[in-house]
Amino acid sequence: MAKRKKAARKPKFALDTCDAESGRGRPRKAQASEIYGRAENYRTYFWEHRYDKRRKQNVRDHPQEWSLRILAASSEDDLRKALTEPPEAPFYIQMQFGNIFPLILSVLRERKFPKTVAAQLDYLADSLGGYGEVSPRRSRDVCGIERARARRTPQFKIIRHEYYVECSCGYKGPARDNRCRKCRAEINPFPDMLWGNGMEHF
Repeated sequence: MAKRKKAARKPKFALDTCDAESGRGRPRKAQASEIYGRAENYRTYFWEHRYDKRRKQNVRDHPQEWSLRILAASSEDDLRKALTEPPEAPFYIQMQFGNIFPLILSVLRERKFPKTVAAQLDYLADSLGGYGEVSPRRSRDVCGIERARARRTPQFKIIRHEYYVECSCGYKGPARDNRCRKCRAEINPFPDMLWGNGMEHF
């Protein structure tokens, strides 16, 4: 009778588990980009916007009525009415804020809460960006850091890129709008890429 094969040794660690030692310090509760992105969304929803022809972009016009009701709220019932009574808040805001009423009230009651409406709405948005995963103060700090980083990032982007071409018409030189400058033959790399010929490798 054949001997039974030895059972495989049970591995100490599963292959799909995360390393417990992911880094020094306390584990991060929320990504900075998530906090900043959420706060920017709140800032956008708090205001009505209009298109500025001179700047060629949307700019703030006046606060939403429901956002002003949030600033005046003193209880969870007031917050619930502020979000649901006409004109009601967008569904996204109702879903988000409906779970953090105590957090909203704690921010509104802070001793250093700003005095002007515009500053109050920005302060509230940045405080709630952490969504309770970090403290309101830490959420505001993260938003300030990420906002400063965004201002340092160049706002320019590539709007055109061209190729150096050698056309069968005899033209050699840079293309224009992905065409030969002499005969206007269009650059169409897909057939050559599929069949593997006619393309120079750089």
